[in-house]
Amino acid sequence: MKISIIIPVLNEEKYIAKCLDSIIESDFDKSDMEVLLIDGGSEDETIEIIKGYQKKYPFFKFLHNPKKIAPTAMNIGINNAKGNFIFIISAHASYPKNYFSELVKYCEKLNADCVGPLLITEVKNKTPTSNAIKNVLSDKLGVGSAFRSGVSEIKEVDTVPFGCYKKEVFEKIGLYDERLVRNQDIELNKRLKKAGGKIYLVPEIKCTYYARETFKDLAKNNFNNGLWNILTAYYTGALSSLSFRHFVPMLFVLSLIFFGICGVFNKWCLYVFLGILFIYLSIISVRSVQIKKNTTVFHQILAFLVLHFSYGIGSIVGIFRVLKEK
Repeated sequence: MKISIIIPVLNEEKYIAKCLDSIIESDFDKSDMEVLLIDGGSEDETIEIIKGYQKKYPFFKFLHNPKKIAPTAMNIGINNAKGNFIFIISAHASYPKNYFSELVKYCEKLNADCVGPLLITEVKNKTPTSNAIKNVLSDKLGVGSAFRSGVSEIKEVDTVPFGCYKKEVFEKIGLYDERLVRNQDIELNKRLKKAGGKIYLVPEIKCTYYARETFKDLAKNNFNNGLWNILTAYYTGALSSLSFRHFVPMLFVLSLIFFGICGVFNKWCLYVFLGILFIYLSIISVRSVQIKKNTTVFHQILAFLVLHFSYGIGSIVGIFRVLKEK
C-alpha cells in the first residue's frame, strides 16, 4: 500500500524544514511513500531547502506550479500521485509520528472517503500578540470549525484539514476548482458529500498548525478568507459550497454599517447600532478574560476585533467584486 503526500509551497522558508522533518520521522514505511512538493515560484530559500532534503531522501519530489495558486498545485500533485491514498497537507504544519499510518488505518476502518485530524494552533515566536492570535484561532467564538475548536469522539463532518483521501475520490468527483484561490478544499469536500461520500474527523489524531503572528498578517489572511467566501459562492453558483457560519462576520459588519449610517438620521437606529456594538464588545470581553493565556486582555480583545472585522470587510469587498464583474 502506497501513499502520496502533496504539499503546495510558496515562500515557506520559515516552516518547510519543520514540516519535512516531521514526515521523515513518521512511522510509515518510506519505501511506500512519496512526497510531492509543488512550488509556485518561491523567491526565498524554500527551493534550496527542499533540494537539500532531496539529496538525502529520494522520496521527496519537486514539481513546478506555473499558476502559483494552491488548487493548481494540488491538482498537479494528484495527477502525478502514485499512491492508493492521497494526503493534501500544509507546509505551515508539523505532523506526529503516527499521522499517516493512523489516518490510512481509520480511512479503511471507517470505510471513509476522507479522514482528517484535529488542528492544534501554535505559533513559533511567543509574544502577547501571537499568543492572543493562537487563542482566538482555537476558540469557537473566533472560528466555528469543529476541527479547530475540538470534538471528543470520531464525528462525520463536512470538511477536515490536511486529509487522507482514497485516490478514487478524485476519479469520482473530479479535481480541485482552480478558479478558487481560497476555499478550494471546502468546496471539494462539499462536492464529495453531495456525491454521497463520507468524511470523518478523528480527534485521536492531531497535527500542529503554525498561525500568523502579527495582527497585520491575521487581518490580511482573514480579509482574503472573507473575500473568497463570496467569490466561491459566485464562481460555483451555489451558496451550498460553504456553510452559514462563513457569512456571519459579513452580516455582523453590514448590520453595524447599516444602523450606523441610519443612526445619523434616526435616533432609534443609533440605539440599535450602539446596542449591537455593546453586546458584541461585552461578549468578546468576557470571552477574552476566559481564554487569555500568556497574553493580556487587551491583546485578546484586539485579536477578536481584527479577526471578525477583517473577515467581514473581506466578504463585503467580495460582494462589490461580484457586482463589478457582472
